[in-house]
This record gives sequence, C-alpha cells and structure tokens, in this order.
Amino acid sequence: MRSTITKYVTAIVLCGAVAFACTPAYAVEMQIGYENHPGEPIDLACREWKRLIEERSNGEITVELYPSSQLGSKNDLMDQMVAGDSVVTLCDGSFYSDRGAPDFNIVYAPYLFDTWDDCWKLTKSDWWKEQADKLEKNGIKLLTVNWIYGERHTLTTKPVRNVADIRGMKIRVPNNLMQIASFEVIGASPTPLPLGDVYTALQQGVIDGLENPLPVLYNGKFHEVAKYLTLDGHVRNTTTWICGTLFFDSLSPEHQRILMETGDVAGLYNNKLTLDAAEEVLEQFEKEGVEIIRVDTNEFREASQGLYDYPALKAKWSPGLYERIQKAIE
Repeated sequence: MRSTITKYVTAIVLCGAVAFACTPAYAVEMQIGYENHPGEPIDLACREWKRLIEERSNGEITVELYPSSQLGSKNDLMDQMVAGDSVVTLCDGSFYSDRGAPDFNIVYAPYLFDTWDDCWKLTKSDWWKEQADKLEKNGIKLLTVNWIYGERHTLTTKPVRNVADIRGMKIRVPNNLMQIASFEVIGASPTPLPLGDVYTALQQGVIDGLENPLPVLYNGKFHEVAKYLTLDGHVRNTTTWICGTLFFDSLSPEHQRILMETGDVAGLYNNKLTLDAAEEVLEQFEKEGVEIIRVDTNEFREASQGLYDYPALKAKWSPGLYERIQKAIE
C-alpha cells in the first residue's frame, strides 16, 4: 500500500516538475490594438510582428491582436497604458500634443516632408530624442518609429481640382488640433468624426469627403458614396508604436530589446506592403469608377503655409520650431 502511495505521489511531483519546466520563466502577455481592419497592411504587419516577438522570445512573450478598434479609441488605449496595462497601440505625432510633447504634432503638418527619407532623418535627430524623452516623462514609451502609414489623399463627393474647389467643403478629419487646423487654413470646414461613422455621414450629406492613405480609403468602401479622389498627398504619414513606461520598465532588458528590434523589422515589412498596396488600390479605384484627379500640389502647399501662423498651434509650439525641423531634415 505504502509503495503504491509513494509511486502515486512521485508521479504527481514529476508531472508538476515537467509542467513547470515547460512554462516560460518570464511569461508576458501583451495586447496590440489598432483601428485598421483585418487585411490592411498595418494588420498584416502586426501579424508578422506578433510572430517575430513570440519566436524570438521562445514563447515567453505572447501577443494578442485587436484590429478594428476592438480595445477602444486611441486616447482610451493611451490612458490604459499610462495606468500600467500591457497594451500597445500605433499613434502619430498629432496625438502627443496633450501628452507632454506639444511640438510633436508638427510632424503631421501638410507638405512638411518631400520624401520618406526626410521622415527618417527626423527620427534620428536630437529634436526627436528630446520629444521621446518628454513622452517618457509622461508615461509613454516609443517602441518603434519606422512604420509608413501612407501618403494621405482626399476623397470627396464632388471634384476637387484646386484649392478653390475645397473651400467650404465639410471634410472629415481625426479629432486633433493639427488636422483640424490643416483644413481650416485652406478654407475647408474640418469635421471631426470617428472613422466608423464616415460612410453613413457621406451617404447622408453630413460631410462632403474625408482624407486618409489610399488603402484605408479603399478598404472602408467610402468610394461607393464618394467618387472623386484628389491626389494631393498632403501628408507623408509615418506612425509610431507605443506602450506605457510602467509596462516597459517591468520587462527584462532582453524582452525590451526583442519588442523594439522586432518592431523595426516588422516596420520594414509593413512599408513594402503599404507602398505596394497604394499602387494596387489606385488601379482598383479606377476600375470601380472613381475619377482620379492629379492636382498641382504646389498650390496646395502654398495655401497650407498659413498653418505655421495658426494661433492655437503657435501658442503650444516652441519658438523657431519649423526652422529647427527644416534644419534636421536638410
């Protein structure tokens, strides 16, 4: 009897030991949330990022993906991460204005960058490091900064062939000061709305158009109710991925390195997908009856220069900010 009991207890101990040995020593569960829908370049690149993280960490870090704003709005996620949640999201400079780095939203200024290389020069500058340090003091850590979101164009219910045509038109923009100001200074009527409400708003005439990169415009099917695509390329939109400093600092140095290095690799994968998708989508737009309008961007660029004298922006920016940015990307 005693022998049987001893064997039973020994078996339980051995099973427990095996289970313990198979459990990662530093198990980390992480959530990545974003607005983009399944199948978009950002989503596909996130799947690659997840794969790279889990592979490089030998399963010590597990990642769950939440596309289509399933975890809430961008600002909701930023609040969650500052509070310590293990959540990651993509975010642009325009959303950092109220998070301790008011100068950061200039990266969203229309026609600030002529090439994607200009964008990457800025991310390697002293100015960029200063902004990243300010964000960290306010609980936000930049994980990877080399992702292209896309060149932003304008889709409308009536043609926009020059600056005069867009004056008075109600254009949906994300709810941030920079993008509101960008359309105000060229005479449009910017209308902040969640992206999920845009299709119906176009149908009902609440708005006359929206702006976004081509894959986002196409995948949202907005061209079913807005048939004019103006290739104004008003913003070269890079994006960054962030988490909370509380979560980041709780990770081992190796896990921190894995998140950041794999994020950069996934960023290069994303960039190829994004640029290729833009060309393919343009062809699809034409096939589906959208009029493609190629405009003189110099006219739009000149009209947009008033942005740098926009009172609400100037009140937040450091003196000489525009000049410092230009020097960094020369």
